[in-house]
Amino acid sequence: MVKSIHDRAVLHNGVKMPWLGLGVYKAEEGQEVEQAIQYALDAGYRSIDTAKLYENERSVGVAIRDSGIPREEIFVTTKVWNTDQGYESTLAAFQESLNKLELDYVDLYLIHWPVAGKYKDTWRALEEIYRQGKAKAIGVSNFNVSHLEDLMTVATIKPMVNQVELHPRLTQKELLSYCKDNAIQLEAWRPLVKGEILQEPVLQKIADKHDKTTAQVVLRWNVQSGIVTIPKSVNESRIRENADIFDFELSAEDMLAIDGLNENKRNGADPDNFDF
Repeated sequence: MVKSIHDRAVLHNGVKMPWLGLGVYKAEEGQEVEQAIQYALDAGYRSIDTAKLYENERSVGVAIRDSGIPREEIFVTTKVWNTDQGYESTLAAFQESLNKLELDYVDLYLIHWPVAGKYKDTWRALEEIYRQGKAKAIGVSNFNVSHLEDLMTVATIKPMVNQVELHPRLTQKELLSYCKDNAIQLEAWRPLVKGEILQEPVLQKIADKHDKTTAQVVLRWNVQSGIVTIPKSVNESRIRENADIFDFELSAEDMLAIDGLNENKRNGADPDNFDF
C-alpha cells in the first residue's frame, strides 16, 4: 500500500517512479513553471512531467538545478511530439529536449501520441536512446490496447509506461488490466478533469467521510488502483493539497463507488481519432 509521497512504483526494468508527479502542461515558460516546480519540490514531489509540446522544458531544467536537490532524486519525463515522429527525427528531437533541459539524461521518454504509420519507427529510436542510457525508461502516451498490441509486434523492448487520460468518468479498466498483465505501468493525465468532477456528490460523500477534499479522494483512488498520477497545477495551495493523499485509505466500497462513475467520457482527444 502506498503510504508516503516518497513511495515509488517499480517499472519492469527496475527503475523506480514516484506515484505522484507534477504535470506542467500549459504552465508558462519562465517564472510560472519554475515557481510551480519549486512549490512541488518543497511539498515533497520528486517527479516532473513535461513535453516538447509544452514549450517549457528549459524552465523545467532551470527549476531542477536551482532546487539544490540531487538530480538522481528527481524523476523527469518528457515526450516526442507528433511532428517529430519517425526514427531520425525522433533522435534529433530527443537531443533537442535534452539540450533545453540541460540534463545528461531523462528518467522517462514517451511517444506523445500513436501517429499512424510512424510510431513503430519512433519506438525504434526510443529503444536506441534507452540502450545509450540517455533515458532510464521509455514508454508511450495515449496508446489504446490496439496500439500496444501493434507496437509489441516489432518492439524488442517493451514499453515501461503508458500515460493516458484517466479519471472517474473514464476509468479505462480494460486498458488497466492489459497493462497490468503486460507489466506496463499505467499513468493518468488530467486525473481531476480540469476540476470538472470535483462537485460530484459521490466523491463529496467519500471526501466528507475521510475529512479530505474530492481532489484528494480522486488522486488516492488513482494510486490505490495501481496508477501513477500527475495532476497539473501552478497554485501552491493546490499543489500541496494534491500531495496530501498518503495518510488515509479508501475502502473497497469507496473504490467501487468511484469506479461506478465511469461513463467512458473523454475530456481530451480520442487516440483512435485525432488530427494533430
